[in-house]
Amino acid sequence: MIDALSRLTTSRPWRVLAVTGVFVAVAVVLGGPVTGLLNADTDSFSDTSSDSSLALDRVAEASGLDASPSVVALVDTGDTEAQEALLEILDRDDAVGQVAGGPDAGPPFVSDDGERTFYAVTYAAEADSDLATEHLRDELARIDGVLVGGSAVAFQQVNDQVENDLVRAELIAFPLLFVAALLVFRSAVAALLPLLVGGLTIISSMLVLRGVNEGLEMSVFALNLITGLGLGLAIDYSLFMVSRFREELVRVGPGAEAVRRTVATAGRTVLYSAVTIAGAGVSLLVFPLRFLYSMGVGVILVSLMAAAVSLVVLPAIFAVLQLRVNALAPARWKRASEAEADPDHRGFWYRLSQFVMRYRVATAVVATTVLLGIGAPFLNVSFTGVDSSVLPESASARVADDILRTEFTDADSSPVLVALAADESAGAEVEAWARQLDGLDGLDGVETVAPARYLGDDLWQLDVLTTGAPLDQATKALVSDIRALESPGKVLVGGTAADHVDQLATIADRIPLALLILGALTFVTLFLMTGSVVLPVKALLMNLLTVSATFGLLVMIFQWGHLEGLLGFTSVGALNSTQPVLIFALVFGLSTDYAVFLLTRIKEARDAGASDREAVALGLQRTGRIVTAAAVLFAIALGAFATSEVVFIKQLGVGVAAAVLIDATIVRAFLVPSLMAMLGRRNWWAPRPLRRLHDRIGLSEG
Repeated sequence: MIDALSRLTTSRPWRVLAVTGVFVAVAVVLGGPVTGLLNADTDSFSDTSSDSSLALDRVAEASGLDASPSVVALVDTGDTEAQEALLEILDRDDAVGQVAGGPDAGPPFVSDDGERTFYAVTYAAEADSDLATEHLRDELARIDGVLVGGSAVAFQQVNDQVENDLVRAELIAFPLLFVAALLVFRSAVAALLPLLVGGLTIISSMLVLRGVNEGLEMSVFALNLITGLGLGLAIDYSLFMVSRFREELVRVGPGAEAVRRTVATAGRTVLYSAVTIAGAGVSLLVFPLRFLYSMGVGVILVSLMAAAVSLVVLPAIFAVLQLRVNALAPARWKRASEAEADPDHRGFWYRLSQFVMRYRVATAVVATTVLLGIGAPFLNVSFTGVDSSVLPESASARVADDILRTEFTDADSSPVLVALAADESAGAEVEAWARQLDGLDGLDGVETVAPARYLGDDLWQLDVLTTGAPLDQATKALVSDIRALESPGKVLVGGTAADHVDQLATIADRIPLALLILGALTFVTLFLMTGSVVLPVKALLMNLLTVSATFGLLVMIFQWGHLEGLLGFTSVGALNSTQPVLIFALVFGLSTDYAVFLLTRIKEARDAGASDREAVALGLQRTGRIVTAAAVLFAIALGAFATSEVVFIKQLGVGVAAAVLIDATIVRAFLVPSLMAMLGRRNWWAPRPLRRLHDRIGLSEG
């Protein structure tokens, strides 16, 4: 396949570029609208098969209404004009199934000082809640004196904020990436190539994502990952392809042979890399949370598309440009690029690797200790979910939620919902059981239990209002306490707290399978590439060190609150529960990505006759600057998410940026060469049966 691609791109480069132009036009027309087609409902972070989701479904079936209010509207008690306008809008909206509250309803709908009241809006079960919320939020917000909040509004504001943050991140990242790429590539023409590859990757991925969404509902958050990861991988792959093309220009001169050798060597490495990154995406597909499996689909699409663009379009551009790939560069930059492209060049990374290998034991011990020390805080991690607290303090949903908690009594907008299966005649038993719930006070437990309501279809609903916030540890513990009580019928517990408890349980249940998939795919890919069983095992262990250090930093920053002022957030004392899973998969894949780039050059030097140590030094020299530059540029591309005002997106940006920088410096520059020197020839060991298997089916450089 690699040989066929190189022949195609060198023999008909203009035809390849023309077809690419047509494809881009089609992709923009068909893939551009995907943003408005992706799922933005509140269940993106929920396991829809869990008890908490089933509780909501049962209540909706029995009552014809959603289990709890989706929208709340706060207004001054004396502002009758605003209240009349508000009620008029709600009355004519077919999605509204029930409206409760107002000044005449009394507590809990009136604030403790009597100055404010609120209306709670519950949708009809069959309503399109996403469209209804978007309509009501905009209509109600136009009324002077009305503050709109509630769980559905909060989630839409999260979506809107992330979309706005993504645009801002792109505006920040693109010029920074061009300037940084200009310094790395030392040529304006070469510096534009990563941005071109990134743009093509993103557009292509959106087109395919639209097709996937026709059969499998995707979360809107997948777009954020496609944009950031698409840019990052485009930078990585462009760096390795351009640097290798420059080497081949020095070796064989301009012409088709330089392009073919680039595709056969660096192109093959890009293919390995794309497979490892896609493997990280596959590991996310095992989680039945729309957010995570959508991210998995996004990772798979963007890695394969980045590889396709890099292996088809980029070589065609090389075939057209030839020596002009180094155009628009000062003479000093041209001389530096030519020196680095010289295969016999011995520079900083060569000397560093020789120093590290001379003091290999001390280096390995120090590097490992540093990484474990940075990772140690993760032992004290706490998790939280997605609610209004992830929004900026100015967002109306967050302001409304804060007001309900501080100025109202028993006005919890996210109670623990209990669906109890019992017939209508069991009212006495249900009331007796409700009194048991009221006794689960603990330190921060039950505030009050609303009177049980018979919904029909042999189902009762009880709302348990808590003294703490929905995602407080005490509230989540209360969910387990309720589930453990003996009851007069089957009990399903729902609400924000129960949803988060079930989410954590689902993630914990699927993690072993995800790790098995990720580890197996990584091991097999590296074995096929190297023919060794030692190197894949070492890579897995070093990936774990990178991940642990990343998680430790996330705890220090986002749980303990360090750098709050610099990063512009307020810590909630916990990490979002889905982010470690996503970051683990991404970081593991990207760490393997950099291992592939380094190991292929080490193996290439060794196969050419270099000694084990010399091969390591040459491999690091050929990739050291490139891997470090790729990590810096990747950190800019995804690190731009750190500017987001939504905390869990900020965690993603900071986590991935920190991970790639740690991996490209501490791990690749110090830990890899020191361990390679300690093991020597044993790095390349494999049992005879596996060695014979590799000889038959293994992947080798062209």
